[in-house]
Amino acid sequence: MQRVSGAEPVPVGPGEHLTATLWRRAGEDAEIAVHHDGRHWTSVTWRELADRVAAVAAGLVARGIAPGTSVGIMSSTRLDWTVVDLAILSVGAVTVPIYETDSPRRCARILDDAEVALVLVEHDELAGRVAEAREHVAWDGEVLVIDDGALERLAERASDTDREEVERRRAAIGADDVASIVYTSGTTGTSKGCVLTHRNLLWNVRQSLVAIEAAFRNPEASTVLFLPLAHVFTRLVQFGCLEQGATVAYARSLSSLREDLPALQPTFLLTVPRVLEKLYDGARAQASGWRRVVFDAADRAAVEAGTSSEIGPLLRLRLRLADALVYRRLREAVGGRLEVVVSGGSPLGERLSHFFLAAGIVVGQGYGLTETSPACTFDRPDDPTPGTVGTPLPGVEIVIAGDGEILVRGENVFAGYHRDPEATREILDEDGWLRTGDLGELDEDGSLWITGRKKELIVTAGGKNVAPEPLEEAIRAHPLVSQAVVVGDDRPFIGALVTLDDDALAAFAEEEGLAGDEADLRGHERVREEVAGAVEAANATVSRAESIREFRILERDFRHSLDELTPTMKPRRGQIAENFADEVAALYR
Repeated sequence: MQRVSGAEPVPVGPGEHLTATLWRRAGEDAEIAVHHDGRHWTSVTWRELADRVAAVAAGLVARGIAPGTSVGIMSSTRLDWTVVDLAILSVGAVTVPIYETDSPRRCARILDDAEVALVLVEHDELAGRVAEAREHVAWDGEVLVIDDGALERLAERASDTDREEVERRRAAIGADDVASIVYTSGTTGTSKGCVLTHRNLLWNVRQSLVAIEAAFRNPEASTVLFLPLAHVFTRLVQFGCLEQGATVAYARSLSSLREDLPALQPTFLLTVPRVLEKLYDGARAQASGWRRVVFDAADRAAVEAGTSSEIGPLLRLRLRLADALVYRRLREAVGGRLEVVVSGGSPLGERLSHFFLAAGIVVGQGYGLTETSPACTFDRPDDPTPGTVGTPLPGVEIVIAGDGEILVRGENVFAGYHRDPEATREILDEDGWLRTGDLGELDEDGSLWITGRKKELIVTAGGKNVAPEPLEEAIRAHPLVSQAVVVGDDRPFIGALVTLDDDALAAFAEEEGLAGDEADLRGHERVREEVAGAVEAANATVSRAESIREFRILERDFRHSLDELTPTMKPRRGQIAENFADEVAALYR
């Protein structure tokens, strides 16, 4: 049995909570946030943020929100999300995040299970989705629409007595009070509500700040949030920036990221591998002709530099040329000041890590679960090791069980699943050890390597156990590929469903001189040859029994609206298998 422990943790006192720093700095006029008001980018000071939070908090009290009451937020990532979150926490209530991409049925599950009394939604379309959710459960909570002026009306409703009550409740919050009920993505079954306390989240923030201290060395440290704040990993960054005093900027949307990053010039980012893949693929797609040759040479040089024990004069010259012709453009595309990227949610290919590192941008992976608030490990930015998810945070213990499962213990581990003691007992033992369901190994340096997911292991008809994620990651590394899902449970061999990136497909067609509409291109023999090459490269990393024998290119990409993707772009295997049952069956005809 392998075991490793983090350093001595930074403590959290019994009276500390997630909003304490905001109120301690409420009188300061230094910048803490930046957002787009519809016309231009606007700076927000500590004083302005505290005033907005206090006003909404008083409005919640006036609305009858008591300590311990669940309040939902269903919105894209924006300043108002943070304001509402902090206001809920300031009155001793419980924040229940709901993804803006969640279906009515998924909304119904959360609203009912968490016993949400009030939900604040961003706009009317989301209010309509909540209305549809009422058809699935007998939920009688209230809905307020932020874009219709709900926050302003809440503030206007508050009296001096309500404002005094906010201060009283704020002073009464304890570290062990429940802060949030966060629902898992449900990639392997029904989503469950993780009960997270102020201690869980604040303790995790403080240990994470130690682990990724390099991200905050810049005295003007700033980040751009674009992943859903409904995801606890993004909220970790939100609270971490408040704790550290780093500026939080809010992208207008994920689709506007290419324009927003140069405008906001962050020094560090939190992201998921798919976003980095899109940045890389976009940069490569823009390079045609001789520029494509130069780009590919820069890619090879980055990998050689990242895997070589010593960089000789010839490789150093190649890297210098690559920097002038390729890497510099990438740095400019992300704002010119980006130093550190933390990637989580799913495995990041080592090739991408080497490429960004050669460009002067350190990409470190982190590992964790909603149940661990969420971080357990980080690959430290000042000493990255591509491929690993790093070493345990201070105060976190990790054990690799006999069957390879990763077990975690620490003050970041959640209190249990809401209203589900049986599920809690299945995952959390009496000694505080959490069974993560992930498989991994520890190396001699104490770094954790993720090798698969216990529940997602595919068992073929011949009895071979196959971890799908490494194969999928290798296929997805091809610029043409958007997503890949490996199948084969109780089947004679392993197969794969592959979706294509629309932009990359159009660029490839132009480069190769292929004619036809999008459907024609997806079925073109030349496109199939490229995907076959990606599958072949993936197969080279595994044994023949684990290799992909057949694959199908799907007619469309996976969709959030059909519950085929989590909000962080991870495929929901069960839903995909159901929606594409005919395509899966065709693999085995």
